[in-house]
Amino acid sequence: MAKDANTGAARFLPQDLTLESLRTAAACCEGCDLYREATQTVFGEGPAQAHFMLVGEQPGDQEDRKGVPFVGPAGRVLDRALEEAGIDRDDVYVTNAVKHFSFTLKGRRRIHQKPTAAQIAACQPWLNAELALVRPRVVIVMGATAARSLLGPSFRVTRQRGQAVPLGDAQAVATIHPSAVLRAPDQEEAYAGMLADFRVAAAL
Repeated sequence: MAKDANTGAARFLPQDLTLESLRTAAACCEGCDLYREATQTVFGEGPAQAHFMLVGEQPGDQEDRKGVPFVGPAGRVLDRALEEAGIDRDDVYVTNAVKHFSFTLKGRRRIHQKPTAAQIAACQPWLNAELALVRPRVVIVMGATAARSLLGPSFRVTRQRGQAVPLGDAQAVATIHPSAVLRAPDQEEAYAGMLADFRVAAAL
């Protein structure tokens, strides 16, 4: 987490905190070095009083280009899981722990690169502000980067996924990221595990 107002994203937070003011301010964020190469900030989207908040790791290539979270292949996996778990997409606020795309170039392709601990910490004020404004009852934490941001560096998704844990006034359930389903040797097995975790969250 950023230690003071002169580090990370904290100095870019607006005084009047609303989701719209946060989104506008985040577009100008230079709290870490990721803004230099990314196309744009990809801020969260969804209703201001959503019952569920879904927190992913970072934008992917398509999200970075379009400025909207979860519009690529992983987004389609996510939408399927929400529907099959019985979670109304209109009652979900979707965001990422890191708001800029972290990547490395391979030829002309931009390949996802895991954000560093410093980059995750630098972006923490945006996520904290989103949580404070939306005040979700259930937070689905998707992937190791999101888990580090929200549940701490000692939390292990592989060991503690699918368990309801307190997160402020909310309950959090960790699972794998939808993109991990796409990368898995057995995609159906990976998807079934993620869906089971979503169903735990839906039951809360």
